[in-house]
This record gives sequence, structure tokens and C-alpha cells, in this order.
Amino acid sequence: MRYNRLGNTDLNVSAICLGTMTFGSDQSEAEAFEQMDYAFEKGVNFLDGAEMYPIPTSPQYQGRNEEIIGSWLKARQNREQMVVATKVTGPGDMVSYLRPDMALDSRNIREAVTNSLKRLQTDYIDLYQIHWPDRAANFFGQLNYKHQPEKDGTPLLETLDVMSELVKEGLIRHVGLSNETAWGTMKFLQLAEQHGLPKCVSVQNPFNLLNRSVEVGLTEVLHREEVSLLPYSPLGFGVLSGKYLGNARPEEARLTRYPVFARYLNEQGQLATQAYVDLARQYDLDPATMALAWVNSRDFVSSNIIGASNIAQLKNNIDSIDVDLSSELLAAIEEINVRFPNPCP
Repeated sequence: MRYNRLGNTDLNVSAICLGTMTFGSDQSEAEAFEQMDYAFEKGVNFLDGAEMYPIPTSPQYQGRNEEIIGSWLKARQNREQMVVATKVTGPGDMVSYLRPDMALDSRNIREAVTNSLKRLQTDYIDLYQIHWPDRAANFFGQLNYKHQPEKDGTPLLETLDVMSELVKEGLIRHVGLSNETAWGTMKFLQLAEQHGLPKCVSVQNPFNLLNRSVEVGLTEVLHREEVSLLPYSPLGFGVLSGKYLGNARPEEARLTRYPVFARYLNEQGQLATQAYVDLARQYDLDPATMALAWVNSRDFVSSNIIGASNIAQLKNNIDSIDVDLSSELLAAIEEINVRFPNPCP
């Protein structure tokens, strides 16, 4: 396993992070324990969760991922060896059941972190992330920004002030962002510098061969400000494995069970996926392995957040860290990207 520095911190995280988005619903506690045991054995020291997980979020299962992580940490007695990340939920109709008057203000954040700490059975969270902005912005695949200042929500400084208090109280170690834009990232960094508040050390955004939109503006910020990208959906909900090509819907696959998550199944995305799958097979590579190895190779990525439905998938995903792509193959990937630029933003 390779390890990289998280932002400008003293934390070294494994280049593969185990995402827990399905723990507690699609994966039972026993299955989740099996995955975490295997990942830990392979050198993975980084777990990523969220208070609203598992996905699809629901009052029935909400928070189970954190409870399972907490039970595993307690059972294995390895809290100090692990870097634990989780997220406070932004406002939105799908999560309105979580708390009344959802916002990224002091009341909501403090309630969220208190509950997460209890579920995780820990005294501190290594990386506490803002799951999405409390303002109208382009995230979750939105394009063509429309300025709506009347929907600005909680001021960023107010949110960062609360995070600073949590750091001072020892409840969290570092602050991260998620589903954030270049402007939002820079504004948080600017406010931190101006007011002596914690600098955001990471941004967790979607990033894969079908969605390289972070490279348009955000990656310059990441490089210049020493902020890590933590890519999620590196396989585009499994689409880049090629298993959905030709309108196939494998019986136990997530997009078969949850067709609402069809973000990576548009026409251009399918054409691009076919090209990437064909390229991988030309080089005798598993398409999913190639897609993950490409994400792993980006120098602004500190840890690639993978998820798996079973141990076989998990093994394949983790093994991608040992795959080096030739310059010839990387050039061929860029040729496909020119033909199909960001088909699934």
C-alpha cells in the first residue's frame, strides 16, 4: 500500500480509502466487518462515512454506517491506527428528516458531530467534512451556474467558526469539504487565512474517466493551496467496469436495484465507457482496474475512495494500487477524453 499526506497535515492516509456508503443496508454488519478486516490487512488505514449514510438515505437505516464502523473499531481495538472521516449533511428535501431547519449552522453541526461521535464510539473524528454547500451551486451533476444569492444559506464564515470551535475542543482534527466548487474552496481558504481559522485540507468530489470536471478549475486550487482531492465514484457507480454496456442490468448490481442513480448512463457516457473498456482489453487489463489505476495516478489525489458489493470486488479495487499505466496507455486515455470530454459531469 502507498501512503500520501492529507493536505498540509501530518496525517498519512492510504492511497485507497474504504467508503462505507452501503454499510448497514446493502451490506450487513458481518459483511462490512469482513470488508474492513480485509482492507486493514492490505494496509488501508482510511475509512470514509457520513451521518446520512447508507445510500439511499432513509430514516430506517440512517447512521448505521457509522455505528458499524464504531463497532468494528471497538472490536479490533485499532482506533489509533485508523484515519476516520465522516460528514455533516447539508440542507435538502431528501434529508429533511434528519433535523428540523437543516443548515450548516452551529446548532445543526454540533448536533450532527455529537451523534456521529456517539455512533463511531470515539472521542474525535480525524476529518470532518461538509457534505455539500448550504447555497445554490453546481454539485451533484448540475451545470450552467445560475446565480441565486437569495439561496446563500448559512454564511461560510459562520460554518467555519463552528468547525474551528470543534477543533479547539478536540472533537475533530481537520476540516474537509465535499461536492464543493473552486470558488467555494478558495473562499473557505481565504476566510481561514483572514480570521485565523482551520484551513480545509481536502475536497471530496466525484472524479473518474467519465467526469473530470474538477480539472477545469479546482485542481489548480488543490495544487497551489496544498489541498487533497479525495475522489468518490471513481468507477462512476460501477459503470466503468463495463457491466452495464448494451443496456445490461446484472441482477445484484446497484444501478439495477437503484435506477435513480443513472448519472453515468447517458448516451455519451455509454459511448465513452465502451471506448475505455475496449482500450483496457487491448492492454489485457480489467476495465475497472484501469479506471481506478488512472485515478490513483493523478498527483492531486491523496486517497481514492472505493466501495464494493463483495470481497471479490474489494480485492480487485485495492489491487489497482499496484497497477502502473504506461505512457502509451495514458496517451490513449487522453485521446478518448478528447472525443468524449466529461460526458457525465
